[in-house]
Amino acid sequence: MASSGSHDKDVAGSTVSETGDGGQYISVKFQNWEVFELKVLELKVLELKVLELKVLELKVLELKNKLDRCLSRKTLYRRLPCLSWLRSYNTECLLGDLIAGFTVGLMLIPQALAYGLVAGLTPSFGLYSAFIPCFVYFLLGSTNELSIGPTAIMSLMTYQYSGQGGADYAVLLTFMAGIIELVAGIINLGFVINFISVPVISGFTSAAAIIIASSQLKLLFGLRLKTKGLINTWIKVFSNIQDCRWQDLTLGLTCIVVLFLLKEVRSVRWSYLDDNSRSQGQRVLRGIIFYVSAGRNAIVVIIASVIAYGLDGDRQPFTISGYVEPGIPAASLPPFSTEINNQTITFTEIMSDIGIGVAMVPFIAILDLIAIVSAFARGRTLDATQEIITLGVANVIGSFFGSMPTSGALSRSAVNLTSGVRTPAGGLVTGVMVLLSLAFLTPYFTYIPKSTLAAVIMSAVVHLIDYEILVPLWRSKKSDLVPLTVTFLACLLLGPEWGILLGMGVNLSMLLYSVATPTVNVTVVPPSP
Repeated sequence: MASSGSHDKDVAGSTVSETGDGGQYISVKFQNWEVFELKVLELKVLELKVLELKVLELKVLELKNKLDRCLSRKTLYRRLPCLSWLRSYNTECLLGDLIAGFTVGLMLIPQALAYGLVAGLTPSFGLYSAFIPCFVYFLLGSTNELSIGPTAIMSLMTYQYSGQGGADYAVLLTFMAGIIELVAGIINLGFVINFISVPVISGFTSAAAIIIASSQLKLLFGLRLKTKGLINTWIKVFSNIQDCRWQDLTLGLTCIVVLFLLKEVRSVRWSYLDDNSRSQGQRVLRGIIFYVSAGRNAIVVIIASVIAYGLDGDRQPFTISGYVEPGIPAASLPPFSTEINNQTITFTEIMSDIGIGVAMVPFIAILDLIAIVSAFARGRTLDATQEIITLGVANVIGSFFGSMPTSGALSRSAVNLTSGVRTPAGGLVTGVMVLLSLAFLTPYFTYIPKSTLAAVIMSAVVHLIDYEILVPLWRSKKSDLVPLTVTFLACLLLGPEWGILLGMGVNLSMLLYSVATPTVNVTVVPPSP
């Protein structure tokens, strides 16, 4: 069958014909070649629109699949690990978590007060940084042992980058660090940490420990100085040594000695103590020795505070912490602008003042966190992404309560493990203890001698000096001593942030050089007869 007609002013005619298999096709005659080309283009445009619709349909389908995966039971349990362990929670777990949480709390509260001073802030800011991470890790944490909160290295980094702006700079730095950590976790950037070698990490932590301990010399000697950097601190301390307060120095040195002695109490073999005995008396003795050792910071701070309070009169012999703002901080937005000397500092100016610290603080925090979690993994699967996300959430929420940047704490995590923690609920107990101390104990923090807090910090950071790595590196691979030494010296002389970057650069250069210049051994094998 055939038909013809004029369907368009540009079309001369059209014919519908049948094919051999029963189908039909249309033949169209156009007025000229230009009209034909135009119609072909229109058909191609139509074809592209059809393809676009198909691509859009595929994207919608892909988005639906992603949403299904995100809302699946498996993903929900992975992102909220508390849903897994809460199902099997029992009285035995509760007892273990109560003991561990209380023990870590005894350690955390005096450390937090001291770390507030290290960050160049008041002691209360250390406590503000201590409770939110405990509650967040209870919900999102994937390991039982890890304790997140204020640490020596994070306090040092906070002072390095926000010392010129005070508390507002520190809180905003916490918020920005949390955002970066959260994004890093969501896009799975945790693998970047694998490219940092152990010698570089060792050099960084050892140098940071020395810098932190040196920053406390002015408090130990009772000097009122403003210092910045290792060399500047030592020069100013010894230039003003004649103004040293012997009372502060005596108390501080005594506290250091007592802290080291109490730490070693557990390692002493007491003649009357049988580790294998299960009698009630032996268990009580072991418990007393353990808590005296684990709670040594709290014991020393309490005794020193009582002495300072008893000697308080017309002239206080010690330099005390002074007024500590009481009460739990109210939630508020991080300060995106601030005022210094009646001059408004905008968000852009604050970020400019903080500089590279916006990237370095979360980078070091993630580095510390992954290293600690890996140390306690003990063969278990490590979900680095979940841990980084948890850290980011803790810092973002913490910034609404006046927190300074936080990360994983090795010493408190170790105490958590040895205390018999069963689940992340142990952190819930620790967080409640911090809140109670903020609500009821802040008036008593006034009489804590600063030299005692300096002693707490110095005794806490000594274990970070990793001198034990030198002999194994010398015996196994001497070339690894180069990035370690470069990182260590650069951190001391240039600052922690430049030290670790320089150490990573040297380590990467050595790695690329070894790949570019491989050693080839050629052996000539004589032909067999």
